Amino acid sequence: MLVPPSAWLTGVIPDLPTPFDAAGLIDLKAFTALCERQIAADVPAVLVCETAGEAPTLTAAEQELIIRTAVDVAGGRARIIAGAVANGTNHAIELARRAEAAGADAVLPVVPYYNRPMQEGMLAHFRAIAGATGLPIILHDVPSRTLRPLADDTLVRLAENRQFVGLRDASGDISRPMRLCPQLPAGFRLLSGDDATAFGFIASGGDGAISLVSNIAPDLCRTIFSNCRQGRMQSARYLQKRLVRLEACLAKESPAALKYALSLLGLMQPHTRLPIVELDDAAKAEITRAFVAINDEELIEVAEG
Repeated sequence: MLVPPSAWLTGVIPDLPTPFDAAGLIDLKAFTALCERQIAADVPAVLVCETAGEAPTLTAAEQELIIRTAVDVAGGRARIIAGAVANGTNHAIELARRAEAAGADAVLPVVPYYNRPMQEGMLAHFRAIAGATGLPIILHDVPSRTLRPLADDTLVRLAENRQFVGLRDASGDISRPMRLCPQLPAGFRLLSGDDATAFGFIASGGDGAISLVSNIAPDLCRTIFSNCRQGRMQSARYLQKRLVRLEACLAKESPAALKYALSLLGLMQPHTRLPIVELDDAAKAEITRAFVAINDEELIEVAEG
């Protein structure tokens, strides 16, 4: 019996980067290690081929390879969410179908960027994807990248179809859970997509976050979320303060900053694909200092070594 998405689509979910080797090819060994590290930290799911994964630079075949690898590594221990990052509906449909064939548990398409569609266009775009796959769909609203937001009314209309199971909300609007929850079906999940405001989003009734910083400190992120859910807000705020500096660094130049941070932990090389380039020395130094602020002995040792 399949577990309804709402039963596992909660907590802090990492948006995994795609490791590349010096030749620009996917480093599957490093990717496997990243997946295994997150699953060992008991994350509910892992997101691949999305923002941190440099999805626009990946071919459809590469994305399918990444998804299959993640599915194999997880072995049912965590769900695999696959991005379907495209501003053309037909391309997004192709990516969603490939994700389904590769064994993904859900697909995450983004509001079309650059095209700037009206709300009716977004509605038709997402409904077309839903009609082309049997997978649960998590919507991604990230106005800083798409220029046009997914309006509340449009989201409510989409959620009438139970195939739409959640929203990754990177708008930074922490009042959105309180505003939307009464209008959405029971079980529809609202997840922050912005680390800087995720704490406030969850405290306002959000169900969790799809996060960059959780790639670095999954256990700490899980503890913060658990404290929030149990009403231990003072403890949650104290722990959250340890992440603020690193979150700011990651947000400035994502995913190059995330890749460099993970390279400090010995988990991957910091290589990116154009048009993303690696960080300059000043940004690297700032990330190293941010590790110290986390006050995690293991991370500090690696960062200072």
